[in-house]
Amino acid sequence: MGGFSILTNRRRAVVALVHSVVFLVVAVRQMVAASPASGIWLPSTVRPGTWILCGIFGIVSSILFWLLVISRGWMEKFYFGFCTISATSGLIRTAAGDQTFHAGLYIRVVMLVSAVLVGLLIVRRHSLTHSRTQAEYAESGS
Repeated sequence: MGGFSILTNRRRAVVALVHSVVFLVVAVRQMVAASPASGIWLPSTVRPGTWILCGIFGIVSSILFWLLVISRGWMEKFYFGFCTISATSGLIRTAAGDQTFHAGLYIRVVMLVSAVLVGLLIVRRHSLTHSRTQAEYAESGS
């Protein structure tokens, strides 16, 4: 399908959308629970979980940025751009702490909501193309 280099079919688009929804639920839960991130640069003792979370956010941000770079169409670029900004804001918030970057919590949620909306459009586009293909196949078979 033209305009897509990664989310090339409906199955991939649905998998990406499910991931976005799951991470949106996690981000909303973090926002509601309001457990403040202490950060790793403060002169306090940093728990191992914070280091692990920073590592995970770093890896995920890097992968999403690479997917953004190699994506082709504007919808795909927007989708991976929103996901990249979300993961990077989570990384900055975890590393810097809430005192320095509290807005990262809200940026994550807004970017993931945006990614879910664009993901829904991508799935819909693939679904329409799939149904047209099925209809043409049915007509040519008669």
